[in-house]
Amino acid sequence: MGVLNISLDRNVFPSCNPVYKGVKESVVQDYLREVFMTTLYYRHPDFLYHDTGQGHPECANRLRSIARALEQPEFASLTREEPPLGTEQQIQLIHPQFHIESILKAIPEQGHHYLDHDTVLSPESKQAAFRAVGAVCDAVDKILAGQADNAFCAVRPPGHHAKPDLPMGFCLFNNIAIAAEYARRHYGMERIAIVDFDVHHGNGTQAAFYNEPNVLYASTHEMPHYPGTGYPTETGLGNIINVPLSEGESGLAFRQKFRNIILPALRNFKPELLLISAGFDAHKNDPLASIRLVEEDFQWITQELMDIADNYCNGRIISALEGGYNLNALASSVAIHIKTLMGD
Repeated sequence: MGVLNISLDRNVFPSCNPVYKGVKESVVQDYLREVFMTTLYYRHPDFLYHDTGQGHPECANRLRSIARALEQPEFASLTREEPPLGTEQQIQLIHPQFHIESILKAIPEQGHHYLDHDTVLSPESKQAAFRAVGAVCDAVDKILAGQADNAFCAVRPPGHHAKPDLPMGFCLFNNIAIAAEYARRHYGMERIAIVDFDVHHGNGTQAAFYNEPNVLYASTHEMPHYPGTGYPTETGLGNIINVPLSEGESGLAFRQKFRNIILPALRNFKPELLLISAGFDAHKNDPLASIRLVEEDFQWITQELMDIADNYCNGRIISALEGGYNLNALASSVAIHIKTLMGD
């Protein structure tokens, strides 16, 4: 069901009728948001054609498993969107032209090309990577226009390891960082928060905003672990918050550290837009890490972030897929994340 935005139909709500001139339109907006909460789900076949090779954990089956989970009747009201292709101008908000050109020139006509030991290009990688950028930027457009409350972008390749000048860690372009800068440049957003609960530290996102006080980056991640960054001493201009988790820690520690450190920092920052680097590889069954989260932990953090967004930025959240490599755990974790975003 789409948001009723907002040249408002007089038959929808009585305050739109001249008889109720005393009721502010903002009250109507709040009412409609509660009744017609809309979550966008971005997906596209192009994401499946980024071929990382046999046995690679960051594979197309990740998105297929998510799609199957979201076929259940409880997701019938989810608004499904096919994103446009992103543009080089959007990518240039974070990455210099030489970074873009070096990736495009390395894309093979057939087979695979390895940028490093685990970051792979195939003939369709450009379409997928540009489409991922298009998804997060289109979500910014629609959320800030009031056409939906929040969005989940089921994209690949992921983005949070991509530094402004270096692809790495399965990532080519930093989708969530591009979304943040797009919102800043095109909509004048002055305070944007990025919360990253992927089990690996988002070194690329941190690098992009290390000296930008108007973007808050907060991350929980296993340490020591790839990529070797994310120490609490890495604070930028006070806008970087790194909260490491130790091997084997469970949802109890995860929740406690969010309650004690990250959530208070978000309340103090008062974001105008909240972005999520949604990695689900901290799940206890994920093969690439050793944190012990379960689906209810992802539900909990999603609801906590929704409460922050409701209090400070009119509920505006855009979540973009990062990691998660056990297909069953990924599907169930994304499902509960989206179900919570939908207000269920």
